[in-house]
Amino acid sequence: MTPEELGAYAESLPGVKRKGTEARPAWYVDDRLVVRLQDPDTAVVRVPLHDREALLDAHPDTFGVPPRMEAHHKVEAYLAHADADAVQYAIRRAWEFQRR
Repeated sequence: MTPEELGAYAESLPGVKRKGTEARPAWYVDDRLVVRLQDPDTAVVRVPLHDREALLDAHPDTFGVPPRMEAHHKVEAYLAHADADAVQYAIRRAWEFQRR
């Protein structure tokens, strides 16, 4: 999955707006983070903890949680070898989570 594909998918969800910088774009709904591009190969997706664990179990090559994120509702998606459907699912869950 490319950063462009990630952004296009995020922006296809109702109410999602792009913010951030050119180098580190982020997509928000109601001013709450959905997904942010950390670097060209890594995106940070804000998901509920129970979804995060399920994503890690089902797609260990696509997602990871570095120690700095363990206490947060976030998961990293490794875009270079990601399952695009899994990343889109995570972004959709983040969007749903943030719309509450």
